[in-house]
Parts: sequence; structure tokens; C-alpha cells
Amino acid sequence: MSSKIKVHIYAFITVLIWGAAFPFTRLIGDQISAYGLSFIRCFLAAVVLIIIGKACGIRKPFRKKDLLWFFLSGILGFSAYFIFFNMGLATLTSATGSIITSVSPILSSIAVCKIYKEKINIIGWVSILCAFIGVMILIMWNGVVSINTGIFWMVCTAVVFAAYTVLNRKFSDMGYTAMEIVTYSAIFGAIQMLVFLPQAVSDIASADMPACLSAVYLGVMSSGIAYFLWSKALVITEQTSIVTNYLFINPLIAAIIGFIVLREVPDMGTYIGGAIIIISVVVFSLKGSPEDIDGE
Repeated sequence: MSSKIKVHIYAFITVLIWGAAFPFTRLIGDQISAYGLSFIRCFLAAVVLIIIGKACGIRKPFRKKDLLWFFLSGILGFSAYFIFFNMGLATLTSATGSIITSVSPILSSIAVCKIYKEKINIIGWVSILCAFIGVMILIMWNGVVSINTGIFWMVCTAVVFAAYTVLNRKFSDMGYTAMEIVTYSAIFGAIQMLVFLPQAVSDIASADMPACLSAVYLGVMSSGIAYFLWSKALVITEQTSIVTNYLFINPLIAAIIGFIVLREVPDMGTYIGGAIIIISVVVFSLKGSPEDIDGE
């Protein structure tokens, strides 16, 4: 099987797993706090990835200073990401939350443009502007003054995950494998979240079985297996956007599962703002670089 096919398979399976994370987080509701759930996700992800990593023979970090990069990666991809994600979905539907996070590929592209000097053409910049207009429609649909704080936290989620994705590229350039990148990031994320261990234990003790099983799914599958597949795709791909473009599928998956499991029906602001965001990111992915216009 060619590397190109593997990239598409890894990325597609990842977004299928991640798409379900939105409704499952909503299903947990307030039975497990945002901080308790964040610890559970980080801890279970670290355990799963350590087991897989040992079987794969992961190496130790090459240099002591690399530990600082993994500490940062643990914040961006795990501890801060999970906290923002959980707090955002406390007041948003699965569809709305997933649509907002779909701007992450655009943010990643902007960062890559600045750091790695990749080019963004005029169509790309217009697409970026339109995507943020879509976010503003979501924010202001129910009132100019009254802003849903969940949208703010979801924007933060998109920002930190974009940074985590770019950092994955840096680790790859440094010679680390996908398994090493995600395992050490998860370990540091779990260490950062240890302060919330008592809260997590208390939450689990009082939560019902569906909430506990949802938390296990989020920790093992969404935070462990899916993160490994995502890093694997990013490491072997020739172009980062090929992988990140799969995030555009998340809103559809989240909306379908959210409707089936939670009977969530998005409001008109979600349809209008979401359509603008999705169209913008798709146009950006197809025509956002000079090479796309040239047809290369």
C-alpha cells in the first residue's frame, strides 16, 4: 500500500473517531466536570499510547531541550485543548462546536505560511476572511451583545489544535516518529492535568454508566488511537493540508451522531454561519495557494 493511500486512510479514520467526540462529550453533560473529563482523557490516552509505544519500540527524546517542546505539545494538543473543548461543548450543540473547530486547518496554514514560508494567494486570504465572518455570524446570531461563551472556548480549541498540528511538523523534521510525538505529548499532558485527579475521581463516583463509558471512549479512542493515527498521517504526508482538510468532515459526522444520540437540531445561525465557514475552508483547501491556481 502506498504512503499516499495510507495518509488518506489514517486521516479519514481519525476524523470519524473525532466526529463522535462532540456528541459523546455532550452526552456526559455536567455529570463529569470539564476539568475531570480533561484529566480522564489525558490519563487514558497516555496509558494507551505508552502500551502501543512500548510495543513499537519508541526511542527516548533525543535532547533534553526537546522535553520543553513536548511539554508545550502536551499543553496544545492535550491539556489545554481538552479543557477548552469540554468547556465549549457545555453550551454548544455538537454541530456548532465542530463547525467552529473546522477553521483549524486555515489557522494551521497561516502558521505554516509564517514559519515555513509557504504561500497563500488572494483567494486564500479572502477565504480566511469569509471563514471568520461565518464565526461572527455564529457568535452574534442570538444577539449582538449576548455572546455564547462556548463559542469563545471553541475558537480557543481551534487555535491550540492548529498550533499542535504545526508543532507535529517540527517534531517530524527533528526526526521523531508519529508514535514518539503523540506518546510524549500525551504523557506531558497527563502530568499537567494531575492537579485535577481528585476532581475526576469524585466525578466518576457520581456519574452514571453511559457517562463513564463515554469518558472511556473519549480517552481511549478520541484521545489515544485517533491522535496516533493523526500524527502518523502528518508524519508521512508530503503536504500538511492533505491531512488537515479531513477536519472539514467533522461537522457532518458530529451533526449526524448528535441528531441520532441527542436529538440535537441546529438553529438557523448554525446553518448560515456553518455553510459560510465550510465553503470558505473548502475553497481555501482547493485554491488557497499559488500552486492550486497554476494547476500544479
